Amino acid sequence: RDAQESRGLGDVYKRQNLEYFISKKIIQGDSRSNKFTQPIIKIAIIAISLGMIVMITSLSIVRGFQEEIRNKIIGFGSHIQITSYDSHNTYEASPIDKDQDFYPEIEEVEGVNHIQVFATKAGIIKTKEEIYGVVVKGVGSDFDWSFFNDKLKKGKTFSINDSIIADSILLSKTIANKMQLDVGDKMFIYFIQENGQLRPKDFIVAGIYQSGLEQFDNIIVLTDIAHIQKRNGWTNNQVGGFEITIDKFKDLDKLDEFIYENIGYDLHSKTIQQQNPDIFNWLELQDLNVVIIIILMLVVAIINIVSALLILILERVRTIGILKAMGMSNWSVRKIFIYNAVYLIIRGLFWGNIIGLGLCLLQLQFGFLKLPEESYFVPVVPIKLELINILLLNAGTLFICVLMLIIPSLVVSKISPIKAIRFD
Repeated sequence: RDAQESRGLGDVYKRQNLEYFISKKIIQGDSRSNKFTQPIIKIAIIAISLGMIVMITSLSIVRGFQEEIRNKIIGFGSHIQITSYDSHNTYEASPIDKDQDFYPEIEEVEGVNHIQVFATKAGIIKTKEEIYGVVVKGVGSDFDWSFFNDKLKKGKTFSINDSIIADSILLSKTIANKMQLDVGDKMFIYFIQENGQLRPKDFIVAGIYQSGLEQFDNIIVLTDIAHIQKRNGWTNNQVGGFEITIDKFKDLDKLDEFIYENIGYDLHSKTIQQQNPDIFNWLELQDLNVVIIIILMLVVAIINIVSALLILILERVRTIGILKAMGMSNWSVRKIFIYNAVYLIIRGLFWGNIIGLGLCLLQLQFGFLKLPEESYFVPVVPIKLELINILLLNAGTLFICVLMLIIPSLVVSKISPIKAIRFD
């Protein structure tokens, strides 16, 4: 019988690594006994799980927040704007002839999604009781309404026909509340001319939107570009500029460089980042918060797993002595306990991913965590799950924790076989 068992163990050793085999037996033994070791092991697993949950949710929320705010800014001004060099960042743009070589053919460039015309002009909304300064943005028949359709609170967007001037206007909820206006109401906008005179025009409120970005909601109203052309004395072929949307935000700088090189010498292209540097710098700062959170969670996970490893070693001092007395090297014994610790790390990562991804998916589906939009610019906690980031978090956590285990495992080499066997 002993010979058969020996042969059976020999077969096991051939099939799998000896250190791994012993480590597996220790883990199985720990799962049935060792009342002192079990709580420490559970605490280590829970700490790693909680760390992974916090890292996944933090990264997903920040990425979702950045994307949501970025998309809102792009909704008001597209990714790239082409204007005249004479515009000088004012709302009173110099006219550009619409018959440009790149319009609308630039849509055929790989990475470019859409191009549309626009023009802006300062104006004053006047009702019987209130006056309010705004920026009137004129749009053409090629305008993409998808962003504002998604942000509508009342009414609807309006269609624009190049042959018929639309007297409809789109207001933000902020402006509508301040001026006590509702869908279907008649209102007047006084356009400010270069000589300081005011030219009134009546409009009908077609819809009310709310983006959550106050700096845009407070001033932007949309109407037919023909009204601005008429007030500026432009022809139907003159516009204030062109707005270009692209497929991928990461290609912004590359496509902006290409566009700049392929437009007229008297035109200038500007990205949405260049137009709103403060907001985009602020969004980039959110990455620093995530880095700090990840570092803190990794430190907590490392401390817990190192503590668990040391306790596992102390709990098995006699076993270490016997193994070393039988001729096993220090490194082989260390590998046994490193395998044990890696097993705990993987268990922690597994449950951390299950719970963290589960919470993110629930928020993504149901949006049960609400936010005051006036303070956070979004009505619910935004989530963006990126597979590559989740994989990097797991791989990085596993690698760093395992790397940190090498140093405390050196304790094994300090244990004398004779003293260890006598250890009680």
